[in-house]
Amino acid sequence: MSKKDGWAAINLEMPEIVPRFEPSAAEYHWELVQKVTGIDVDVDSSEKRRLAATQTFVKSWDYGIYFGCLIGPDELSTKRTYMGHAEYAQRGRDFDDQIDCPFDEPEDVLNFDPWEAYGERDKGQLVERFNKHYRQRCDLFPTVVNTTGIYITLLTGMEIIFGWEMLLKAAALDSERFGQVVNRYASWVKQYYEAVAQSEAEVIYSHDDMVWSNGPFLNPKWYEKYIFPNLRELWEPLRKEGKQIMFVCDGDYTQFASDIADCGNDGFWFEIFTDLEYMTNNFGSSHFLIGNLDTRILTTGRKEEIKEEVERCMRLGKPCPGYFICTSGHIPPNVPVENALYYNELYKKLRSRRDY
Repeated sequence: MSKKDGWAAINLEMPEIVPRFEPSAAEYHWELVQKVTGIDVDVDSSEKRRLAATQTFVKSWDYGIYFGCLIGPDELSTKRTYMGHAEYAQRGRDFDDQIDCPFDEPEDVLNFDPWEAYGERDKGQLVERFNKHYRQRCDLFPTVVNTTGIYITLLTGMEIIFGWEMLLKAAALDSERFGQVVNRYASWVKQYYEAVAQSEAEVIYSHDDMVWSNGPFLNPKWYEKYIFPNLRELWEPLRKEGKQIMFVCDGDYTQFASDIADCGNDGFWFEIFTDLEYMTNNFGSSHFLIGNLDTRILTTGRKEEIKEEVERCMRLGKPCPGYFICTSGHIPPNVPVENALYYNELYKKLRSRRDY
């Protein structure tokens, strides 16, 4: 009944259980996947075998929703910065030491024109790309609520294009001109939002890492002027078509949650850094909420600490009709299998709202 419960939560209909989602566990933590599914699989297995194991794991752990996002960094590949990538996947298969920036100085950033760099997209082709991606996700994972969406919305797009060093230098040199860069980029990325609004997908994944773990990295007044008006404009086609908008952001965006809600989203995904109590108190009856279990505790904590953390999330989340429990920071391969399995035991024991 995971899909039914997922839809009920998204529609704020208070399912009898708290549904769940665990990003990365099903596609990266192969030791856990093997333990749960009984399928002999690891990072070196064939793509077909890994996919079969992932599908089995998603069903076994009873996901209510499974994020899918089509538009990522590859859309910006004709001109972007490469900042390398630390090890996350099993055996460090995602480690990348490529460091390269096509921008020589901050002035190059401030003069950047995304229309010139990336060009206009064919809307019909974009709609078909979104539909194809969404249908594939539904075929692969029929027991959950599926999504398609856009990863490179605003500041995430800036981070990928310019890299952190050039982004921060340009913003410090002239925050107003950097804001105009964001405006130009928003006008370009809106092509994708207009297209996904015409797609078959009912829930749209809209990602933007606009903060760090300790909050905003630029003046909050700047966000008010350049980020939230653009976000509202990007989401307008989705609202007109009745799509469910799921905002996804790492770090601590507690202070911006009301600004984001005013832009028109229906749900929030958030990490441990964003205050769950604040989110449940302020948006628990109006938005679906996904998050906030601390991966650090799951990685290094004792059983008592893991139990306390799951109980904390359930205590705050259960009164909210649209709450999904989710491990913030994901369940990467360095999480001990026994801890992940214990967390799953706790989830199954505590997920019912009948005792609430």
